[in-house]
Amino acid sequence: MLSQQATLCCRAAGGHNAGHTIVHGNVTYDFHILPSALVSPSCINLIGAGTVVHVPSFFKELAALEEKGLKGASERVFISDRAHVCFDLHSVVDGLEEAGLGGRKVGTTGKGIGPCYSDKAARRGVRVGEILDQEKFERKLRTLDIAYRARYGELAYNVEEEIARFNEYRKLLAPHIVDQLAFLQKHKDSPNTLVEGANALMLDLDHGTYPFVTSSSTGLGGAIQGLSLNPSKITSVIGVIKAYTSRVGSGPFPSEQLNADGEKLQSVGREFGVTTGRRRRCGWLDLVVCRYSQAINHYTALNLTKLDILDDFDEIKVGVAYILPDGTRTECSFPADSDLQEKVKVEYVTLPGWKSNTMGAQKYEDLPANARAYIEFIEHELGGVPIKWIGTGPSRDHMISRE
Repeated sequence: MLSQQATLCCRAAGGHNAGHTIVHGNVTYDFHILPSALVSPSCINLIGAGTVVHVPSFFKELAALEEKGLKGASERVFISDRAHVCFDLHSVVDGLEEAGLGGRKVGTTGKGIGPCYSDKAARRGVRVGEILDQEKFERKLRTLDIAYRARYGELAYNVEEEIARFNEYRKLLAPHIVDQLAFLQKHKDSPNTLVEGANALMLDLDHGTYPFVTSSSTGLGGAIQGLSLNPSKITSVIGVIKAYTSRVGSGPFPSEQLNADGEKLQSVGREFGVTTGRRRRCGWLDLVVCRYSQAINHYTALNLTKLDILDDFDEIKVGVAYILPDGTRTECSFPADSDLQEKVKVEYVTLPGWKSNTMGAQKYEDLPANARAYIEFIEHELGGVPIKWIGTGPSRDHMISRE
């Protein structure tokens, strides 16, 4: 909905490990590295400096969108020359690093995101703008290959084949590469700029369930840094939360339901990762995590999605506090220690279900009384942050706006 009003949409962090399913005009689109505002024919899109870009996926995704009718999408998407290149080499290394963790695997997508950000932090990465300098590009990629072979030995990877592929991509990519600051200055008078996140706050490198996190800053701070935004110009920060909680991959999940309720949320909610196809773990809504995320990202409004998935539950539980092993009760602090995260007990409030169909509802007053009570309970528990949008189905039209 917001992308239809935006004239500029920017991705701030992450890579093709992200996954967003968009149903627009009865057509289903899967987005990964590309900003989802490409569905709007009037919106210009930027993949910002804080991202990592797998170039084959960039072109593959563009082609898939245009095949589904998004004509001219390739003319409306640009990449910062300061974004980093995620190579197939990084994906190979990702698999080796996960295998080395044994039973403490992070549960990555295997797309090479972590190794790519590691190279960026170690100042040996390759930036998108450097692709245009063939000699420099080849030298830096070969250096990466040599370094990883020195560490891991033989790799299922051929650096010369990757270099050959980039010799083909170089000319195709050139029209998309921009100086981000100059680009944003050019569009500084854009009446409505939308910044799109890629991963949830609990996967943030600093504030998430470390080490079971992604390798970028997924919150508001990462967006400001990755896109050189003026904080004083930000007019709204919208938090997107499901009506229940889900997680894909490994890591602590206090409100997870390893029972019939969890299986029902998973099957009815069609909870499979867009990027990996993996089953998402499911549980009741965790308001401790929501309050923690709110304290870090300072939301001005919320979008509650997938309310309709709860239609057939007799009772619905909501996690309102954690009880730590020493008996301490907390409502908004998430432990930093991963071992402690695994040991917290969740204090629940049980609310009555509504046992009626909300799929496709577009007016708040059309929702059952118990569904409205559920929404208003969440608002109250989150300190009055308004839930301005409520998703009632997969289509863009399946949305209640309370503005």
